[in-house]
Amino acid sequence: MAADANADADGPHDTDAAGTDDGATDDADDADTVDVPHPAFEPYARETVPQAAVGSPGKDGRLELRFAATSGGTTLVHDYATVPFHLSGTLDYDPHPDGETVFVQSPTGGVAQGDRHEVTVEVGADAVAHVSTGSSTKVQSMTHNYAGAETTLSVGSGGHLDYAPEPTILHADARYAEEFSLDLAAGASAVVSNVVVPGRLARDERFAFERYLSRTRATGPDGPLFADATHLTPAESDPTAPGVLGEFAVYGAAFVVAPDRDAAALSDTLHDAVAGGADGDARAGATELPNGAGVAVRALADRAETVRAALHAAWDRARRELVGAPAPAGRKY
Repeated sequence: MAADANADADGPHDTDAAGTDDGATDDADDADTVDVPHPAFEPYARETVPQAAVGSPGKDGRLELRFAATSGGTTLVHDYATVPFHLSGTLDYDPHPDGETVFVQSPTGGVAQGDRHEVTVEVGADAVAHVSTGSSTKVQSMTHNYAGAETTLSVGSGGHLDYAPEPTILHADARYAEEFSLDLAAGASAVVSNVVVPGRLARDERFAFERYLSRTRATGPDGPLFADATHLTPAESDPTAPGVLGEFAVYGAAFVVAPDRDAAALSDTLHDAVAGGADGDARAGATELPNGAGVAVRALADRAETVRAALHAAWDRARRELVGAPAPAGRKY
């Protein structure tokens, strides 16, 4: 497939074994350095937002979810949400008999310049949880600053988490940075997926966003497992070049993190599930993650639905291997 996980650290896709910072080392000697996810975002961070300043009400969204195993199955024991996040309780949606599901909703029109969002999901020992969003995340056009999201996930011993939000759509001139941090206890597993759409494709808007950075890091009981990054800047480097996205527009990745399983065997199983799958419009494959952490599945296509279908096939196979139950159905209504 066109997306290569071994590109330069500041290039489109990069996977590291040691959880390094992918070229984002802060200059500690510069007293004016601001807290940013990558040096390329520092000029944006210095720009004031004319409508509402960074940190003002409605700009710093916060979501907290905590799941625990109980005698009646997994239960959401703590939740806290501020705008733009909204919860309507849990759903009996998971095929796993002990699984619990939460769909996160948003009453806003999307992610705006200056927004800073924090999501924390904790899954206790032996609990099984599935967290997704009710609709795509629309990152609006920007003239000042940038938008960022930090997602912190943790899974206790013997627990399992599926974190599979709907696609992220990058509108023209969007500047967006998202970071996913996953920590697993012994015997825990997780599937973390993400799909990025480079514009409003129906109106022929493609790769008109300014900058997109996505990082995923995972740690286990013995320390760092892997770090993966996708960094796209269409004005500086053509994302349609061979070895990046090539002829395709939509990119998606699913990280099946299970350090206590046979990564080689799991990689073969997931590759069979996606390579040359039912939908021939997708280009997808699976490869082992460093340190025996699990498997990375990547997919490319011209439509978000095609990429989602490929990743769902991998997710379904992985879930049957990890928890003995299929993945929830793709439809949410």
